[in-house]
Parts: sequence; C-alpha cells; structure tokens
Amino acid sequence: MGRLTTHILDTAHGCPGQGIAIDIFRLNGSERQHLKTVTTNQDGRCDTPLLEGEALTPGEYELCFHAGDYLRAKGIDAAEPLFLDIIPIRFGVADAQQHYHVPLLLSPYGYSTYRGS
Repeated sequence: MGRLTTHILDTAHGCPGQGIAIDIFRLNGSERQHLKTVTTNQDGRCDTPLLEGEALTPGEYELCFHAGDYLRAKGIDAAEPLFLDIIPIRFGVADAQQHYHVPLLLSPYGYSTYRGS
C-alpha cells in the first residue's frame, strides 16, 4: 500500500520542526484541490501518513509548509515580510503503490527537499 509522508528538520536551530502546519493539495492542470491540513508533532513528523491507500493516486501534488509561523514563534530576528513564509513543494506520484517521503530541511533563508525513504 502506498503512502505519502514528510519530516521537517530546522537546520538553523538543530531540532525537529514542531507545530508546522502543512496543506496538502492534489493538482489537476491549473486546478488545486485541498485535501487536508495537518500539523507536525514534536519529532517534526505527522502522526499518520499524509495520504495512504486509495487516497494516494498517480498524479501531481503540492505540500505547502507554513514555515513563517514556525520561524516567528522561534523568535528569529528578521524583517517582515519574512524571506520564507509558506513553502510550496510540487511533486509527482508515478506509482501510488510506493512510499513517497518528502522531507523539508528548513532555515530562515533557505530550504531543501528530496525524495526520501
């Protein structure tokens, strides 16, 4: 059974990204369908997969990480508007039977992602 997961690491503070809201969208051309919103736990992960089983189908998706709220709560010394606020990551699911892990490595002025395991 396929599933979609994520993990957020705050590389500036050396800790998991706790309490970060993530909006999950399915894309169909120019149309965005909001599927749900989740929040990361104390380990920077979600307690259950973002999508799994029949909810994960081949196609394009977007995760929107609400990093700005988290960074403000951490008390970063940065001018408004923040350089990074909501971080969108678009990716494709070719085989919905596989595990797609989309981690986010976060700092106030940069981020990276990759397909993890």
